[in-house]
Amino acid sequence: MSIFHQDRLDIISRRPQQTEELGAALGRLLRAGDRICLSGELGAGKTAFSRGIGIGWGAVIPLTSPSFNLAHQHQGRGGERLYHLDFYRIRGAEEAESMGLDDILEDAAVAIFEWPERIKAILPAGHLWADIRAAGTWERRFVFSAYGRRHQKLLADYRRQVESCCWP
Repeated sequence: MSIFHQDRLDIISRRPQQTEELGAALGRLLRAGDRICLSGELGAGKTAFSRGIGIGWGAVIPLTSPSFNLAHQHQGRGGERLYHLDFYRIRGAEEAESMGLDDILEDAAVAIFEWPERIKAILPAGHLWADIRAAGTWERRFVFSAYGRRHQKLLADYRRQVESCCWP
């Protein structure tokens, strides 16, 4: 079920496979420089959603949780790059900067940030924010908000994609 508002997109996923499909729909729309922020508690579905993004985007190797490595770099079939970062173990923006986040932010690659609230002070102004919450045993509620012109267009395109293909 989806609820549409002009400034945000609110969607309920009923099962993990649907969460992955929701991510794949977004992944198909991503292009170089897009920044996706995934916020939510442990077990909310951030990694399942990210795995779907990787599928839709065309990652050669499936995305897995970067919790222990902090960052994974993925290649697309055409040689493009996607960074998947997890800031759960980071104490703040300064620590993230010391691990080379500046280089990733300056790269034109797609970047997915899990636990972005921990580095909010240094996030780029343009990004798509997804707040993910458990809404039942398998159900997840996604509330997407876009910041910046490119990401507002991305959200509008995503809304159309979801309306036309994925959710009644």
